[in-house]
Amino acid sequence: MANDTFSALAAHPCSAVPATPTHHAADLPLLVEYTLTEFVRAETRALAEVDSALEPLLSAARDAVLGGGKRVRPQFAYWGWRSVAGPHAPVGMVLPALAALELLHAFALVHDDVMDRSDTRRGRPTAHRALADGHRAAGLRGDAAHFGDAAAILVGDLLLVWADRLMARAGVPDRTLREARTAYDRMRVEAIAGQFLDVLGDCARTWSPERALRTARLKTAGYTATWPLHYGAALADAGGGGFAQGPLGRAFTRYGLAVGEAFQLRDDLLGLFGEPAVTGKPVGDDLGKPTMLLLLAQARASAAQRAELAAVLAAPRPDVARLAAVVRDTGAPEQLSEMIGERVADAHAALAAAPVDDDTRTALGELAAAVAWRAA
Repeated sequence: MANDTFSALAAHPCSAVPATPTHHAADLPLLVEYTLTEFVRAETRALAEVDSALEPLLSAARDAVLGGGKRVRPQFAYWGWRSVAGPHAPVGMVLPALAALELLHAFALVHDDVMDRSDTRRGRPTAHRALADGHRAAGLRGDAAHFGDAAAILVGDLLLVWADRLMARAGVPDRTLREARTAYDRMRVEAIAGQFLDVLGDCARTWSPERALRTARLKTAGYTATWPLHYGAALADAGGGGFAQGPLGRAFTRYGLAVGEAFQLRDDLLGLFGEPAVTGKPVGDDLGKPTMLLLLAQARASAAQRAELAAVLAAPRPDVARLAAVVRDTGAPEQLSEMIGERVADAHAALAAAPVDDDTRTALGELAAAVAWRAA
């Protein structure tokens, strides 16, 4: 079925995909992957013809988009769209707009890795590390690390432009696309604001749990679940600016905030206790950030534990295993897991009251659990 769908889309990218109530959802990850692959290949081919020296930029961009990922944002956007369009609407016409969210996500990850000086992403060197390695291998002049950072910033910028270009290919009226851009622009602005707070948190002398949650809402919740849902609904012509204040818009906002916060809180746990072979990143990659996990540990710690936490974090090369042991002994991981569970329950409560069909309610409930308790 997937190959038949791919063939149909290749010939008629905005045509109707044969629809049953479950067909779209089952095929969506493959459809998104196909759309991204075809788009990135065409874009990189066109740029490669400009100058072959662009290949390192294009290779890094390809890897950032096609090197894996959970593709959850298009899924949230899809269910936002389907909740309004219904199960038999042709998904092909909105597929470019759904897939564009992955380009936006890739942009954010590439820039985030530069800011955090991360070495790996999804088990591979991050864009700035790979570009720096390429600089060294080619024997180029100058500082390889600086080149890697500068080039990765441009990779992220290119991905952001690509997101706009792919979204514009959606087969919906211009008025509908403008409405969708309202949610799209808001998720971009909030993500940038949240990223700034994340960077500021690295050097702030004090940071409250309330601000940590606010950072999570802006940086993660908005562009992971809340605004993709609103964006998808807008692509189905949900009714203009009044949608957010209506019953479905309010339900999506409540659900999205709960799921997005759960996603970030789970990220905090995986950052210190995850399995690198599964997460694709080393443990302790966010060491020193005022995550909710660390803030809870500091609040719950005894005087001796607090002193040990401070000593580990102040060390030039912090002992991650030692930090994890102290944090675990404070009971903070269990409290954070309880917070995740509370948010999943709130997401389900939002769905229970939402004016959606049973398939949408079930799928969004499963998505909430999947992102909240994921292993990577």
